[in-house]
Amino acid sequence: MAKTIIDAHNISKTYNKKMVPVKALQDVHLHIEEGEFIALVGPSGSGKSTLLNMIGGLDEPTSGKVIVDGVEITKLSENRLIDFRLKNIGFVFQSFNLIPVLTSKENVGFVLQLQKMPKKEREERVMELLQQVGLEDKVKSKPGELSGGQQQRVAVARALASKPKIILADEPTANLDSKSAENLMDIMAKLNKEEKITFLFSTHDQRVIKKARRVITLVDGKVDSDVQQTSS
Repeated sequence: MAKTIIDAHNISKTYNKKMVPVKALQDVHLHIEEGEFIALVGPSGSGKSTLLNMIGGLDEPTSGKVIVDGVEITKLSENRLIDFRLKNIGFVFQSFNLIPVLTSKENVGFVLQLQKMPKKEREERVMELLQQVGLEDKVKSKPGELSGGQQQRVAVARALASKPKIILADEPTANLDSKSAENLMDIMAKLNKEEKITFLFSTHDQRVIKKARRVITLVDGKVDSDVQQTSS
């Protein structure tokens, strides 16, 4: 029996409550099992990024609760939440969010430094990750010396550094050309299959949607449809 990894109960989020309220999410209920590969789709402003931020503990719901791997993260103190995120959730952003002055090796190892992993162990883990994403020859390159696709692969390696159970990816292919996007999705599909990492993508990209095995559509902050599909 598959294990529940994410359970969002009646999540609502309202911004500008004191002025002109904007309802970003309205009573969203979501049940995700370990090892799923899910695309979260919908028009701009439908609440995709807001929902990812709630699940990742980057923002708090106005009402409702989020349970990740058995832990109700909406009840955690700020310090405990930071620690939980660091160990359990990897993030991949549209804009890469790499540190410009650091090399690929240093960017990937940054999370492990925060976790105070010993240097030798950290370096071995970083090299293993860069090999996984096909960038072992770009160890010393800084973000400005890499293509968009290569930068996003560094970002994926960084997201994987602490061996998270969940990867949350917000429009990960938006700034990539077709070949780079395809390559990135192949890497993530392989990681999902081999390491049982749960992936949840927010996306408009049909290339991502076709690879997903479940597609959840948000409209006006509500779940409009939730469909299992055979990925291509």
